[in-house]
Amino acid sequence: MDGDGSGRSRGGLSSTIHLAVDGRGLPLGVILTPGQDGDNPQLLPLLDGIRVRRPGPGWPRSRPEAVLADKAYSHPSTRAALRARHIRFTSPERSDQVARRAAKGRAGGRPPDFDKEEYKRRNVVERCFNRLKQFRDLATRYAKRAAYHCSEILLAATILWLR
Repeated sequence: MDGDGSGRSRGGLSSTIHLAVDGRGLPLGVILTPGQDGDNPQLLPLLDGIRVRRPGPGWPRSRPEAVLADKAYSHPSTRAALRARHIRFTSPERSDQVARRAAKGRAGGRPPDFDKEEYKRRNVVERCFNRLKQFRDLATRYAKRAAYHCSEILLAATILWLR
């Protein structure tokens, strides 16, 4: 990771943590990007970086059964890529995508499936972020370099796994 990982936005310098968690809210993968970078392009690299050991012999598991994500990760290209990988994807559709599909009329196709009950389980990601914010260095980002900040995130994630 190069530089300070900070991006310029209207609010000043910022960075974004993209986090993948398991069903218990424990971190599996993390990517740190400048704040102005889009969220959607980070989803597939984040999923590609996950390897979960299976009990007994065999290769580590690298494909989740389902992905629950917020609106920022909802894009037709992402949905198509996850469908090709046979991964169930639950994310609300963004309003601009709904409007674009409606403007096309019948040619716009039908809306993607959205299971509200399954989406309610996405709170484990938010709870994991809240647990990470208990580490003062992460909440205030004292580290200036992106590599140091990412190392702090990984250290905090390791501590969460060991608790």
